[in-house]
Amino acid sequence: MSLFSFDSSIFFRRQPVRVVLTLALAGLAAGLCLKLQTPLPWMIGPLLATGAATMLGGPTASWMPLRHGGQWVIGCALGLYFSPQVIALLAGLWWVVALGAVWALGLGVLVGAWLHRLHARPGLFHMPGLSRITTYFASPIGGASEMTLMGERYGARPDLVASAHSLRVLLVTLIIPFGLQWAGLHGIDLNVPAARQLDWPGLAGLAALTGLGCWVMHRLRQTNPWLMGALVVSLLITASGVNLSALPPWLTNAAQLVIGISLGVRFTPGFVHMAPRWLASIALTTLTMICLCAGFAWLLAQAAGLHWATLLLATSPGGIAEMAITAKVLKLGVPVVTAFHVVRLLVVLVLAEPIYRWCYQRSPGQPSPQ
Repeated sequence: MSLFSFDSSIFFRRQPVRVVLTLALAGLAAGLCLKLQTPLPWMIGPLLATGAATMLGGPTASWMPLRHGGQWVIGCALGLYFSPQVIALLAGLWWVVALGAVWALGLGVLVGAWLHRLHARPGLFHMPGLSRITTYFASPIGGASEMTLMGERYGARPDLVASAHSLRVLLVTLIIPFGLQWAGLHGIDLNVPAARQLDWPGLAGLAALTGLGCWVMHRLRQTNPWLMGALVVSLLITASGVNLSALPPWLTNAAQLVIGISLGVRFTPGFVHMAPRWLASIALTTLTMICLCAGFAWLLAQAAGLHWATLLLATSPGGIAEMAITAKVLKLGVPVVTAFHVVRLLVVLVLAEPIYRWCYQRSPGQPSPQ
């Protein structure tokens, strides 16, 4: 072999090359979505393009530092909405946020029981040997990676739990933004970030402080440290009445792009072929959950005096970053949506395991873990 011979297969398997190619593909997809005027072009375009390329076996890759940086930027951007006036508004809506958390817990338990019923008997969705452990931890709304780890400790199948959460987030991220844009339900939020002017020294200070928050959260092994650390620090700064700087639009767009990539690369060729009946049941339950959340959001809107579309995003079974980005781009109650998802995530992470033990482990004759 010549010293200068070129092996394209080895070249495209290199991580830096795959990352660059994926970023280029995501950028082209975002540009196309901008021309087509789709909702969330900077996230949905990269998500769909990267997901399709990954499922076809393309050389895609998500670089973890970029994903963390994207979450850091989004956390900063969300925290800028929590002015003292918004904090006072949310304080009066504590009962609405609490109801949202209770709803998420209850819906997750019901979906888990439904999935077990579907997969525990012969029929279209039959999957021999699937236990309540797998179906339960595949169903909580929020904390996908944490639910996978919890379920694995109890003997659940981590591949099925992880695939359930990934597919659910994908469907919610696609269906709800397109539905809201099609219905004309966007641009109705009067809340804007407290800091509206870009100030480079202030931005540097904000980056340093929120970066410290991310580092502390990471050292404490907290859930989603790069988003939550930046969000908490940015929120505290804004709530105290200090406005350091706004974020440049290109930075938040880039953050959406890398988050879209991180979602898309989950859908490997093996994902499509893995337990298709399980994935079909997850798709069915996700559509059902969206419909139930829409009904609950409408009822909650009547009681709380908030807009239905805002509460749909707040109660939907999507991830915190994806739904908060949707609220920000479509201008649909960013502080309310963020508060709902943060509280819901904390409640689910704290109570999901005790609820499982109380509901199932105390009962004799449980099926073998699968």
